[in-house]
Amino acid sequence: MPRPLEGVRVVGLEQYMAGPYCTLLLADAGAEVIKIERPGLGDPRRQMPPFAEKDGHKKGAGFMGYNRNKKSLALNLRDPKGQEVFKKLCGTADVVVENLRPGSMSKQGLGHIDMRAANPRLIWAIISGFGRMPGYTGPYSDRPAFDIVAESMSGMMNLVGFADKPPSWTIYGLADIISGTMAAYGIMQALYMRERTGEGQMVDSAMFDNMLALNEQMISYYSIAGEIGERGKPKNYYPRGAFEASDGWVALHCPDNILWGRLATAIGHPELKDDARTSTSPARCKHIPMIDALITEYLSHMTRDEAVAALNAAGVPCGSVNRADDVFHDPHVAARKMLIEIDDPKVGAYKFARTTPHMSAAPEPPTNPAPELGEHTRDLLKDLGYAETDIDAMAGADIIGVHKS
Repeated sequence: MPRPLEGVRVVGLEQYMAGPYCTLLLADAGAEVIKIERPGLGDPRRQMPPFAEKDGHKKGAGFMGYNRNKKSLALNLRDPKGQEVFKKLCGTADVVVENLRPGSMSKQGLGHIDMRAANPRLIWAIISGFGRMPGYTGPYSDRPAFDIVAESMSGMMNLVGFADKPPSWTIYGLADIISGTMAAYGIMQALYMRERTGEGQMVDSAMFDNMLALNEQMISYYSIAGEIGERGKPKNYYPRGAFEASDGWVALHCPDNILWGRLATAIGHPELKDDARTSTSPARCKHIPMIDALITEYLSHMTRDEAVAALNAAGVPCGSVNRADDVFHDPHVAARKMLIEIDDPKVGAYKFARTTPHMSAAPEPPTNPAPELGEHTRDLLKDLGYAETDIDAMAGADIIGVHKS
């Protein structure tokens, strides 16, 4: 049974996280993904720790995780012959995903306008910090950005952390992952539209936009109530957070009075359901120290597992605050097959997070290891009509890189 995107060819002008995660989603869905890398250097994440090491071989963990199920074409895009190869490749492609410095491809005559003129069915997705779509550019559009810049400027960073501490980030690379996911979502829409129109289009996924959209609650609260929001100072919903048990932490949230009543009963204080200090969520937000003390006292006599079992049985949504080792031993993670094993012939077998969603009529994603730099260069150029002598000549001139096993 084929994967959903089998037969779709994707060219990745990608590095670091956002572009590679987008094409990972497409590759896991069955697309042929051709990752273009600089000869001799490759994606910078190849050289970023931590590393998997074995018998003198060393590979970056982040690169291994985000680049499985792809092909590597080492190609010098600054050389006219390398540009010719790229143009031929785009003529055979359905999708190009780009997350290079804004405008760098267009300056070389290799941008979406040029390539789509030669291949009108081509879908060109650009992932950038602040957006590149004509008609939607703004004063920041030419700026480079990493995820923390998008988190900070979207207002999200101002809401993460505690009132007596500086603004904080969420997790490393969140804006990259969200932006890669939204680019893949846009590509799916563009592929479906192409079935009806016969035409490709540009897909514009900006990290700033995506984090702003993710921060919808801040937008709606300010628009409707004029609330700016303060770190660590909830105004509308409580309890919400992590509370300490005897051997770790438990996270819970009671956004309404029904769930609060269940929690109050479970911790041995059913009278708090009708107490004026705690009978409504805004009132509870004004008595946080009292509520925290009662929950902590209840949990202090229980392990995480005991607390999670008791509270879930009482109808209170909660879960343990897991570390990486907890996740690897979680039976539900195993049942959902969320850790897939990738066996790399150079450095061995390791586990990585499965992409989602699960689909009832599609097979599991493939498990091919991330490619060596230039591993597929020769075969791809032969498919484009280049003779062995031409390939050897370009390799000798450092126009391409060919992996030697």
